[in-house]
Amino acid sequence: MASILIRKMDETTKKRLRLRAAVNGRSMEEEAREILKKALAQPKTRKEPGLGTAIREIFAPLGGVDLPEVPREPISEPLDFDK
Repeated sequence: MASILIRKMDETTKKRLRLRAAVNGRSMEEEAREILKKALAQPKTRKEPGLGTAIREIFAPLGGVDLPEVPREPISEPLDFDK
């Protein structure tokens, strides 16, 4: 089983974890495991839009652009360097 060490935890958070563990009749370590397990069991939710969505939201009020259709041409033959 893996171990984890949490450094630089502020005193307020540590105190709240200690109190929550005591209320639930667990050690601080066990309480931290339960908190992590519950938090990671929830489906991932994305609060911020992706980059593409963010860009679209910025430029959508400006309107779209109609680009002309460019006719496709046949693919040219590959170069022959042996000649």
